[in-house]
Amino acid sequence: MGRGKKYDGYKAFQYLKAGFDYKEYKLCSEFNRVPPYFVPLSKTEEEHFENIIEKNLVIDLHEHPVLWPDDMSLAMEFNSMGRGFLAYEALSVSGIDCIFDNLMNGTTYITSYNGWKWSDIIHDIGIRLSDIHHQKMVFPCHNVDDIIEAHKAGKIALVLCLESSTPIENELDRIDVLYGLGVRSMGICYSESNMLGGGMSETDKTTGLSDFGYDAVKRMNKLGMLIDVGHTNDKTALDTIEASDKPIYNSHSGPSSFAKGHVMSDEAIIAMAEKDGLIGIGGAGRGLTTKKNPLGCIESYMEIIEYCINLVGIDHVGCGPDTLYGNHQGLYKYWFSRRLGHYNRSSRLSQQGRETQLSEKNDPGYVKGLENPNEFINIARWMIKNGYSDNDVSKIIGLNALNLLKKVW
Repeated sequence: MGRGKKYDGYKAFQYLKAGFDYKEYKLCSEFNRVPPYFVPLSKTEEEHFENIIEKNLVIDLHEHPVLWPDDMSLAMEFNSMGRGFLAYEALSVSGIDCIFDNLMNGTTYITSYNGWKWSDIIHDIGIRLSDIHHQKMVFPCHNVDDIIEAHKAGKIALVLCLESSTPIENELDRIDVLYGLGVRSMGICYSESNMLGGGMSETDKTTGLSDFGYDAVKRMNKLGMLIDVGHTNDKTALDTIEASDKPIYNSHSGPSSFAKGHVMSDEAIIAMAEKDGLIGIGGAGRGLTTKKNPLGCIESYMEIIEYCINLVGIDHVGCGPDTLYGNHQGLYKYWFSRRLGHYNRSSRLSQQGRETQLSEKNDPGYVKGLENPNEFINIARWMIKNGYSDNDVSKIIGLNALNLLKKVW
């Protein structure tokens, strides 16, 4: 049904009384926080675009589709409440049929200063599901049939994801618990290393998958949980690819040989593709940048899409822009400045792996054309504008992701 979602006017947590049941914050607008940008199309191209969105599944592999405070200096305080406000109205016109909601567990500071605590994760998932169960447009996605049904019925299938396995500590059965609660994708680790393997922001990049990490990979394979290496170092990613009996993916990254920002090696991208995996191109904060496009924007994003198509073939490329509804750069500013206890290790690059490239003087403060989940459709618009076939467009915006899920779920 394309963008004809059956939205009933529900707003997040409207079954509660703001200011009484929870502390009220002024949240950013669901629409036009910054000047929206959509790739311009001719009348014929516009009709073609609407037809493609209507007929094809649109699967967004990595987002945080929630509203943040208008004043991002309050972001960490706000997140300590453990209550994420899904942007239902905005999502209803996004054109997205299935969205991978990666929650905000790295900043869920309900009982912790550093996030990723087991009880907080369960709280976060439960609160999200409680809100979802009070409306009918968005529903928890548990299998491939749910995605197909969402497209047919004018609904949105929401996949619960964790960017890191850190909360399971050294308990394999916790993976089963998460699966039982609806989690269908989980990362090995976040930028920091954990019991499973090495993170991308660590000084030592040689740390691979631990024995416990190997066991966790096998358990996720048995459960049918998709494995994400979006924040691991390359050694851990390569070890995970080798260990997994099923294809894996990187939900939101780019090729380090070609792009700057949140990246992984071409070697790892190729290894994933050789085992039927997929690279989801990301673009959080300032986005992925290139020599040709030093500012993150839809043009730099699509330049990287094309690079990866040439690198591993179009069947192994998808999209996980990693956006949200709010000032993403502002979130990084206040999130990273809040972290304490990290000494300046001489061999460590400041905030390495945290998508915090130095600002260009012309940086508008957001990624033009991929500022929030509603601009995901610019990927299809750009491909139409640049002469891609309908089949190629369908693969990039959803079919490749669906084929991956069929093999894993």
